[in-house]
Amino acid sequence: MTFTQQTGPVIRTQGLTRHFTRHKSTVEAVRGLDLEISAGELVAFLGPNGAGKSTTLRMLTTLIAPTSGTAEVAGYDVVAQRRDVRRSIGYVGQGNAAGHQQRGRDELVSQARSFGMSRSAAHARTEELLDAFDLTEHADRPVAGLSGGQRRRLDIAIGLVHTPGLLFLDEPSTGLDPQNRANLQEQVRRLHAEQGTTIVLTTHYLEEADAIADRVIVIDHGLVIADDSASALKSGLGDLVTLGFADEPTAVAAAQRAGASIAGASIERTGRVVTLRAAHAADAAPGLVTDLAAAGAPATRIEVASATLDDVFLDLTGRSLRESADTATTEGAAA
Repeated sequence: MTFTQQTGPVIRTQGLTRHFTRHKSTVEAVRGLDLEISAGELVAFLGPNGAGKSTTLRMLTTLIAPTSGTAEVAGYDVVAQRRDVRRSIGYVGQGNAAGHQQRGRDELVSQARSFGMSRSAAHARTEELLDAFDLTEHADRPVAGLSGGQRRRLDIAIGLVHTPGLLFLDEPSTGLDPQNRANLQEQVRRLHAEQGTTIVLTTHYLEEADAIADRVIVIDHGLVIADDSASALKSGLGDLVTLGFADEPTAVAAAQRAGASIAGASIERTGRVVTLRAAHAADAAPGLVTDLAAAGAPATRIEVASATLDDVFLDLTGRSLRESADTATTEGAAA
């Protein structure tokens, strides 16, 4: 199913909320999510474990019901029209979709048949997907004997067997080594580019969201705290310039002059080090260094860094996304 004829967004939520009760206390996993996603978008929900990303996907894919609020997926209500939603989407969860002792080819054929395909159509679709995901030579091995990357590619193939126009991927790269992660990301990019599939994925990998998503929705504590392209989020924060000086008085003078030279810059000084962040600060850095030297405050060290999505998260929340992802409880436990 494609959405080229559908008017309006393929995903729309209003006040979408999900609470869980754990140890007699209420956990607000998702809090009042308002969201619209159009056909053909590749969207990443980015946030630490426990932020509400997977819970949101589980509501959108009808696996759990909202506590309150509404959601429509592919034009269907996720509560009242669960069967229609499920037939319109593909979903790849965090666990392996295929039985460990089954052959990959058999799993794909079975899934295709469950969606009403004829035997011949199911076999044809299976061979098409095995080829597309470089699994043909591994298709007759038990799933338990496949590598992590091969199993995740098989999971995605199973999610695509009925040619959905909308695909949900929940933490697709978790547990994969860097090479398999890169290979899987390339498969996702190719699927989006060549078939126009609308893809919504969750991740706590900054590099993954930055590399493949057209749109990044940052979620923390069940709330959307940012929603834009990765480049826009980073450019809005600005570049970081770090300057070192021979002594503290020179650094004090440099900080004052830098503040007057670059409009809107955020400037901090710690001892002999001055840091400033501003839009296009990387472009202004050479002129600033020249100006400081002429004013008798020469820099002994300079570092220039573009903003990252972790910087964006830190600016929004006061903590690092990398640290939050390492220390937060898993969403599965919360759910």
